[in-house]
Amino acid sequence: MQKSNVPNPAKAEQSYPSFSLSSLGFGPPAPSKDPLPPPPPAVEVLPCEEESSGPKSNVEPIVIDDGLTLLKGRVSTFDVFGVVNSDLVPGKYEGGLKLWEGSLDLVKKLHLEIEEGVLMLSGKRVLELGCGHGLPGIFAGLKGAAVIHFQDFNAEVLRSLTIPNVTVNLKKELNQQQPLLTSKPSTSITADVRFFAGDWNEIHQLLPYVCSADQRKAADGGLEEKTCDGYEVILMAETVYSLSSLHCLYELIKRCMHRPSGVVYMAGKKHYFGVGGGTRQFVNLVEEDGILTACLLAEVADGSSNVREVWKLMFK
Repeated sequence: MQKSNVPNPAKAEQSYPSFSLSSLGFGPPAPSKDPLPPPPPAVEVLPCEEESSGPKSNVEPIVIDDGLTLLKGRVSTFDVFGVVNSDLVPGKYEGGLKLWEGSLDLVKKLHLEIEEGVLMLSGKRVLELGCGHGLPGIFAGLKGAAVIHFQDFNAEVLRSLTIPNVTVNLKKELNQQQPLLTSKPSTSITADVRFFAGDWNEIHQLLPYVCSADQRKAADGGLEEKTCDGYEVILMAETVYSLSSLHCLYELIKRCMHRPSGVVYMAGKKHYFGVGGGTRQFVNLVEEDGILTACLLAEVADGSSNVREVWKLMFK
């Protein structure tokens, strides 16, 4: 019997380390079965910690929509993490240096929601989870958000990419020549812009706007005290790829979400082949919990990847 010439993806990953499912448009590669190293400690990364002697971010424009162009950097994973041709190294690098399609989908939908009068970001507290390039959070800042906090698993991503992206976009908007993000109190940025690195299981210990356990219990139990001054808008793109992390991500959202009027905008692939996650898996978790309601805002099937979606989550 003649052997098939069709390659086995699992064997290909073992034989060729550069092989990744994301190269086929399916999202991050399947995680290793080896035990993961402990996550890095949760830390706040100060804007003055921006990598000055490390790899430089090459800035380039990216057209989001008609009349909306943002600037983004490009940094090599090898220069920052010593990783070649990989979108994900579980426990070490979680893909933050790559510009994922869902990030652009999310900005486009936010732009449309504002134009249609559905969403107002001016004066709001905004948190972007798994920010990477930080384009959704940057867009919120350009639309007048009072608080924009960025979170990523890797502090290196924040220093080498997110902070420079925020700086160059807000500098362009305000037409300033001097750096905007400094540790000096005379900064030209009026919004509260901060950066946090760490695992979703621990980052709530650092975030300033988090509901206490008593507040969450009261609200979830239907008691009279249902308010909590969390983040009014939570943004996340391509964060639901790993089935094993969906629960802790959802718990973090409930800790951080303003009650009763907070909203979450989530963009991602409908299903991530090889890792089990996806927007539908996350929505199933939300619906089973019964505290939030989920609404599908957009479905994107442009051929650049498998089907992508944008969802909105709100308290019932």
